[in-house]
Amino acid sequence: MSSQSAATIRSRYVEQAASDLEDNRRRQEQLTEELRVLQQEESLLTDILSLTQGFAPSLPEQAREREPDVGTGRRTRAVGGQRARVVKPAKRKSPSPLVSDLLAGLLDASSEPRAAKDLRAELMAKHPERSPTPQVVRNTLESLVAKGRLRRHKEERSVLYTLVRPQQP
Repeated sequence: MSSQSAATIRSRYVEQAASDLEDNRRRQEQLTEELRVLQQEESLLTDILSLTQGFAPSLPEQAREREPDVGTGRRTRAVGGQRARVVKPAKRKSPSPLVSDLLAGLLDASSEPRAAKDLRAELMAKHPERSPTPQVVRNTLESLVAKGRLRRHKEERSVLYTLVRPQQP
């Protein structure tokens, strides 16, 4: 191979590497901008969720980590490059009970272990304004098991739950 053809090949490689590097930098800038927009959207949705649910304990753990104090007065949030005022939540007279409290109440009224499916059906019958999905009910029950408020029993392929009642001295 002649030195001229080696120089031509080297030159092409250098041009290709420079072009690839420039494409990479451009893509990184696009992804950085997309990430910034997604973070703004997440923050806005977290605010909306906290406004609609009334208080933080019912928020997912991930959202609670980033949630700003609700009672600090006016807040603004960047939306689409502009600042938008986020309204303070109105004080509720009586917040609706959490699904976990409703399920614990249903189990408290029962002397026998209950399946998630049955608990969901009874919850929806007694509280028609609530319609949690079967997955939400199962996750809530498992959360209560993890906190030690419920006990899980397995019978064949079924999982049943009972309320852990405090020991009386």
